[in-house]
Amino acid sequence: MNAYHAKRVAQGSALVPILLAALALPASAQQAATRPSTVRYVAQLSALNSAAAGGSATGEATFTITGDSLTITVTASGLPKDITHWQHFHGFPEGQPAACPNASSDVNHDGIIDIVETEPAAGTTMVPLTDNPAGMDVAHGIYPKASATGTLQYTQTVSLAELQAAFGKAFPGKSLDLDRRVVFLHGVPSTTVLPATVASLGPIPAAVTLPIACGRIALAE
Repeated sequence: MNAYHAKRVAQGSALVPILLAALALPASAQQAATRPSTVRYVAQLSALNSAAAGGSATGEATFTITGDSLTITVTASGLPKDITHWQHFHGFPEGQPAACPNASSDVNHDGIIDIVETEPAAGTTMVPLTDNPAGMDVAHGIYPKASATGTLQYTQTVSLAELQAAFGKAFPGKSLDLDRRVVFLHGVPSTTVLPATVASLGPIPAAVTLPIACGRIALAE
């Protein structure tokens, strides 16, 4: 290999981490993708269905990209204690920005915003925040469990390229586009009395899928 070609190969190799990070970025964040520094997204989680949850769940989800490394962290409190809480980010495969539901999302007026009623605002479940997000196993992945005081701590680091490949397989031709997504925390105790009108997904109990917190993901300043 002559000196010119060696230089071109070295230049191309240096761009790989930046290009991988750009897979997760919308057009509005392309400037950040031109730098080899860390890119960070944050979702501030606010309570949903507090009466059913027995408290107001709040917290923060962060998505930190450095090269091919994506670290996802969720910290929350005020959760129903001692139970597993499903958590995901949701969005629209077509690309429009997702939003958290509000009171008007309770279209059947049963006092509960169930998972089906979130879809017009938030879209569909996309990536599970489990022990293996790139596995894309929504129904069987290992989710975190709240402590005896109703707090939750979750951290998982994944290959950005691996997650993007899995995402592209589930949603052909689409990118993660983090700042077009929202994060949901789900779950109330199985003993919770819910109206018969509260819907869920397939055979999954409504207590498992009931949204208890939501936050829109945004590029951190």
